[in-house]
Amino acid sequence: MSEDLVVGIDSSTQSCKALLVRADDGTVVDQVSAPHPDGTEVDPRAWLDALRQATAPLLERASAVAVGGQQHGMVALGADDEPVRPALLWNDVRSAPQAADLVREWGGPQACADAVGSVLVASFTAAKLRWLRDHEADHAAAVRQVLLPHDYLTWHLTERSDAPTTDRGDASGTGYFSTRTDHWRADLAADALGHEVGLPRVAGPAEAVGRTAHGALVAAGTGDNMAAALGLQLRPGDVAVSIGTSGVASVVSRTPAADPSGEVAGFADASGAFLPLVCTLNAARVLDTTARLLGVDHAGLAELALSAEPGAGGLTLLPYLDGERTPNRPDAAGTLHGLTTGTSREQLARAAVEGLLCSLADAVDRLTAVTGTAAERVVLVGGGARNEAVRRLAPALFGCPVVVPGAAEYVALGAARQAAWALNAGDEPPSWSLPDVHTFEAEPTPHVREAYTRLRDRTEDWSS
Repeated sequence: MSEDLVVGIDSSTQSCKALLVRADDGTVVDQVSAPHPDGTEVDPRAWLDALRQATAPLLERASAVAVGGQQHGMVALGADDEPVRPALLWNDVRSAPQAADLVREWGGPQACADAVGSVLVASFTAAKLRWLRDHEADHAAAVRQVLLPHDYLTWHLTERSDAPTTDRGDASGTGYFSTRTDHWRADLAADALGHEVGLPRVAGPAEAVGRTAHGALVAAGTGDNMAAALGLQLRPGDVAVSIGTSGVASVVSRTPAADPSGEVAGFADASGAFLPLVCTLNAARVLDTTARLLGVDHAGLAELALSAEPGAGGLTLLPYLDGERTPNRPDAAGTLHGLTTGTSREQLARAAVEGLLCSLADAVDRLTAVTGTAAERVVLVGGGARNEAVRRLAPALFGCPVVVPGAAEYVALGAARQAAWALNAGDEPPSWSLPDVHTFEAEPTPHVREAYTRLRDRTEDWSS
């Protein structure tokens, strides 16, 4: 067993990815992945199979390991410590009515945000527990403890040698953890499920919670967004913007957030601070759709967009293609304003990129308004960040420098960094270099944001 190697695991909705990483500098030595079953409910034991497949070639070479897992999923265990039913995942929306019921019962949006840092929506574990109570009473009655996906995997990595554990970052997405006090609200979990239920112990950020069969330390692990923040080494004043299927903006904050609008989820992070987060429904697919309509690939879309002037000749795209989460317009559609007979393909490409970035800039503005933490720089990641037009136009619309690190598995890297932290038992996680970093700056183009804002506000009532 080498003392300078650690394993970081990203157990996502789609797959389990494991990286073998040098603990001193973050260099990736080896990596293995295994698929997860499709669907919005999955038997957690399938995750164990994928975990074993992905880590089998790596764990015996490592001194420590940690798991970054998909947030919110409900892993309900019975008296035999086995799942009473398949886990409901974050993207299972059947519990939306139950989320609304709980918010109302707990005193409304502000009271809910004050209690647990966020206004509940269907993704939160508490809403799924209430759904279980309402629709599968026998299963609900059989539940003895509730874990999150990363908790379940971490516990099995330790051979279930002690009681299950979690961390404050992932716990903050359950809907029954107080980010202000760093303690469970067991009363709220019981209220959601209909009876008292066991919850995992909340481990410290750098704590080792057990050992694997090979003797490697097992760190506390965390949620995927929190692990990504560790992997990106975000510092106060950094805003991470991820352009994937969805858009995610998050910021490291020294104070907890409690946004009654529900737009900002007031999560904790994995280092002892907080990670308020805003999610948009439409992100990279705005680029995908526009490229398809123009008959080009992403490189061609970027070339077209960069050939047009700022503001796209008065063409503005509101990119709510299939509804939107932030702002909450579930029935909205995309709106293209300013189209004339003189509109060019270049202007349409430019409007798509600007519309996407304006939507994400709105998310960053909301974070600033709620946390009081202004963006000093934006760290741009995700598949959409590889588009050259996105990179070059982003600083003009975000109003600050934009840093684009190279493509990497940042959730797994963050988990590896946490494992190295537990191994070294230091006050801070190790400092690693981000790969292939590029910094972009540009003069602000406020008239583009102003045109977007006018269209956004004009169409506010069109979603119904």
